[in-house]
Amino acid sequence: YDLSGRRSRSVWKRVGRVLSVLLFLVGAGLILAAAGLWVRNQMQYAEQDRINEELATFADVSTNAATSPRVDWEGLKAVNDEVVGWVQIPGTAVNFPVYQASDNEKYLHTSAEGEYSLGGQVFMDYENTAPGMVDSQTIIYGHHLRNGAMFKPISDMENQEMFDSVSTVWYVTEAATYELEPLLIYHTDANDTNVRQFQFGSSEELSAYLQGLLGKAVASRPDAAERIAGVNQVLTLCTCNYDNGESGRTVLVCVPKTGGA
Repeated sequence: YDLSGRRSRSVWKRVGRVLSVLLFLVGAGLILAAAGLWVRNQMQYAEQDRINEELATFADVSTNAATSPRVDWEGLKAVNDEVVGWVQIPGTAVNFPVYQASDNEKYLHTSAEGEYSLGGQVFMDYENTAPGMVDSQTIIYGHHLRNGAMFKPISDMENQEMFDSVSTVWYVTEAATYELEPLLIYHTDANDTNVRQFQFGSSEELSAYLQGLLGKAVASRPDAAERIAGVNQVLTLCTCNYDNGESGRTVLVCVPKTGGA
């Protein structure tokens, strides 16, 4: 408008008004799109929580860390017969059935019922011998969701105080129960082929492998070097840490307790 209150006939001012309106509409559109994505993510997180809570009902978990979970295998198999085990860390949110497919892609974003889900399911490496704790190293994967669900407690164990607070890791199969304890935790990335080693020619080769991991550990048992010497099998839990974009990994190595099951 000019000083008299009449709309200006200047071409450039009309262009400026049009651009202002367009920029406003674009900005409003971006805000709405961001809000839509946020709502969608919250719905996906809520759905994942529902899935995890429903599956958790298939195991009776004691408040006593020294008592292993009691699992309803018949009920779990009725939902999905690819279930091979159950992993639980007392005092944390880690309490999940473990599945195994013919590859390591299926359960990244597939629920036990076969539907898409943000966090998928906790699963054992397809190259491991079912139901786990058969090979020298058994590897189990789980998402560290950004809302703190699933395997986030494992990433938290990179803090030595948190690591020290965890004394027991249970892995239960239909045929056996394994009571383990954390040995060490280290950081790596998704391209580290050294992680996925399942068989070793001797206990000495496994010990040398674990000594190498201890050298880059961010937290460990104070007697880790001594414990490594007598280890024949390990259970390894792997999750994301987001330290290096989407490729960062946190890897927790656990060993059977002396005198454990």
